[in-house]
Amino acid sequence: MPAVISSIEIYKLSIPLKQPFVISLGPQYDADNIIVVIHTKEGITGWGECSPYMSINGESMDTCFIVGQYLAKALKGKDATDIEACTKIMDSIITRNENIKSAFDMALYDIAAQQANLPLYRFLGGSKNKVISTDMTVGLGSPEKMAKEALEYQQAGFPSIKVKLGTSTDADAERIKAIRAAIGHEHPLRIDANQGWSVETAIATLQALGAYNIEHCEEPIARWNFMELPQVRTNSPIKIMADESCFDHHDAANLARINAVDYFNIKLGKSGGIFNALKIIETAKANHIKLQVGCFMESRLAITALVHFAYSSDLIMHYDLDTPLLLKEDPVVGGMVFKENGIVEIDEAIGIGARIDESYLRKCEKVEI
Repeated sequence: MPAVISSIEIYKLSIPLKQPFVISLGPQYDADNIIVVIHTKEGITGWGECSPYMSINGESMDTCFIVGQYLAKALKGKDATDIEACTKIMDSIITRNENIKSAFDMALYDIAAQQANLPLYRFLGGSKNKVISTDMTVGLGSPEKMAKEALEYQQAGFPSIKVKLGTSTDADAERIKAIRAAIGHEHPLRIDANQGWSVETAIATLQALGAYNIEHCEEPIARWNFMELPQVRTNSPIKIMADESCFDHHDAANLARINAVDYFNIKLGKSGGIFNALKIIETAKANHIKLQVGCFMESRLAITALVHFAYSSDLIMHYDLDTPLLLKEDPVVGGMVFKENGIVEIDEAIGIGARIDESYLRKCEKVEI
């Protein structure tokens, strides 16, 4: 039974961070996100969110707001449950722009799951057969500041800590040395260079960090230089994870073909949404590559959808879902909750089960198609 799109609302949602979040690509002070609300003639409403990151996906809140209007005009009158057809329509309107497309994709899946009277994870064929617990991220800073944050996160019970790096070998080694001195050698630790190293610096730094019990390293070199990832991987004592170099299933296939990485990091804001992210899972399965799910600066709305998605595959074994904890405000009604020790839970509400509080939306810039 179709669910015909009758109108679409697009909102600018800006939420300040508790403190500046710094990575090798620069600092971020606010979560400048977009909310997409799709209404159908049958009375079903779907909610989606994206968090553009200019230095990674080349989109901003303003570009998403404008491009979203093109997409909304093209999708109006279409069947929201025919997600493949809607995806093709969006791709025919404009290339790339995966971030804003992911917000529409999320809302479409919300509608489809509601129409099927299922929680999204069950609509995707998943089950709650595992415990999902998020890491907590230490932003780039001085060794002393980063060690202090890492210790706070360890004491708060987070099962693993992710550390932003990506400067020089000596400076990054000092950061990890200080963090290990603070939290001990056994607590799970992950690193993310966000493309900050050259090939030579990546190899030297990863070798220097080999003794520090690091689980994996995300995106050690520039994404455009992905053909050199096999060299980095071969010379690294630490497993390599593709993030910025793996936007969609096409990127995943190319990386798998050259044996570039041990992990893919799936972000819905890179893949264009769940529809393409499911294809990344299939590529990973065919090539024996394990997965992490991650995020940009989304609120609990998009992170709830990501948790549903994470239940869809046992290959997803690492979870980077901490961004709502970095925001000063929480405008979300329903949805996922953070429990003790970083554990994340969702209930059995149909669809995604989360939305933005109406009183909060009334303060946001809006366009309706």
